[in-house]
Parts: sequence; structure tokens; C-alpha cells
Amino acid sequence: MTDPITLPVLLGKKARGEKIAMATCYDFSTAKLVDRSEIDGILVGDSLGMTMLGYENTLPVTMEDMITFGRSVVRGAPNTFVMVDMPFMSYQVSVEQALTNAGRLMKETGCHCVKLEGGQSVADRIRAIVDCGIPVCAHIGMTPQSVNAYGGFKVQGRGEANAKRILEDALAVEEAGANLVVLECIPPKLAGLITRSLSIPTIGIGAGPDCDGQILVSQDLLGMNDGFAPKIMKRFADAGTVITEALNAYTTEVREATFPTVANSFPKSDCDDTFLKQLEDQVRAQRS
Repeated sequence: MTDPITLPVLLGKKARGEKIAMATCYDFSTAKLVDRSEIDGILVGDSLGMTMLGYENTLPVTMEDMITFGRSVVRGAPNTFVMVDMPFMSYQVSVEQALTNAGRLMKETGCHCVKLEGGQSVADRIRAIVDCGIPVCAHIGMTPQSVNAYGGFKVQGRGEANAKRILEDALAVEEAGANLVVLECIPPKLAGLITRSLSIPTIGIGAGPDCDGQILVSQDLLGMNDGFAPKIMKRFADAGTVITEALNAYTTEVREATFPTVANSFPKSDCDDTFLKQLEDQVRAQRS
């Protein structure tokens, strides 16, 4: 059994120049598989709103959603570092609200870290949460909870002024005490500059190869989202086809009465044929 992956383990990887591999995960069964892999960390992202609940974006996701999915992942992955997203409007109102909800996520899911979106604008929230002993992963660049402000899921950090703003966001969240930071959909050279400028690990998604680590949505990397192929994604398997073929094979055997067989049943538990015939005759007599 390998030692559990903790925050100090991830910080050590940054110090040694070792890459960090993370993936999203939302359920107990998948978490068990991730825990058996070499993945370093799991994000229970509010992206579950789209991948698991069928919403168009992450905005409808609630604290109750994050707690339900988060605790199931933690139970399934006892040896993997698990972060849970703070959903839209669970920390934006005030520092007090942010503290309350960060505490709920830690207490009610058993996760190791909370993640929230924003840079300089949420630095006071990050500082307060960290001061309570709760690790924080910041998230800057393209922050999906701001999708309406962007007019869609669009690359951020284009142009000198925007690049400078995102670098300032990165420095601000580190200064506030963030333990990690996700860089999403920003230009690769900018991501490399931020990574070299920070002492905390940068986790990229659509941010080029120079981040300290990478994260992808598990359904995307496993090939379970048919017809969905954004530029930032790479499929490492075709699990969608495998699952569909397995379901079709099962359906065929059911329709052909080749499943189940005696091997899938409990014949030794049956009563003798004479008694069962008597029961059958009684039922027929009652219905005649």
C-alpha cells in the first residue's frame, strides 16, 4: 500500500521539479479506480453541474451538491489528495460566508482542501480560510463561474494589460496564503512566467506544458463525452464506446435468454420440484 498523498507531498513535488497529475472525479466508484492509479490529486469540481447533472454551466450547483458528491469521492479515494470546489455564491458575499462554507465542505466531506475562483478580489477570503487551518487552492484565468461576464468560456490573459492583471492575481493569491493555484485557459508563456514566479504549485488546464501540474475532467480524458472535444482536452481512452458495447452485449444476452445461466443463479437454495408444483397448482386454483 502506498502512502497517502497529502498537501506536503504535492508541495515537495514542486520543490523537486516533479510534475503533478490531477483529474476531476465525482462519484465513489470512479474514485476507487482513481485511487488505484498513479494520479496525485482529485478535484471534485463544480463542473459536476455539467458532467453529472446536465446543466449548461456551473452556476446552478449548490453547497448540498458539492457535499454529496464530495463525501462520496473522499470515501472512495482514501489515499489520494482531494479538493472540493466552493460553488457559485458560496463565498462571494462576505468573508464570514466564505469561512462558514469552507468549514462545511471540510467537515461534511472529509476533503483535504477547498478551491475557489478569483484573484485579488477574493484574497481576503483566502487569507481568512487559510488562517483557520483550511488549505486553499485558488483558481485564476478563465474562471467558469464568471461565464456570463466573459460572454462564454473564453481564453483569458490576452494582451499586455490582461496578462499583467492575471500575474498580479497569481501573486495576490499566493501572498494571501493559497497552497496551490489552478491556471485555466491562459496563454502558455504567461502560465510559464506565473509558474516560475510562485513558490506554490500551479495546476494547468488549457495553460500549456510549463505548469507544475495538469488537470483534466475525467469524463473527457476517458472518452465518455461523445462529440465534446475542446482544444484543451486529450482523450486517453475510449471508455464511452467500451461502455456502450458492454450494455449492448448485455441486452442481446437478455433478449436471447442466454443470461442469466445456472452459474448466475442459486439452484441449491430451491425447494424440491414436488413442493414447487404444489404451490403452482394452488395459485392456479385460486385464479380459476
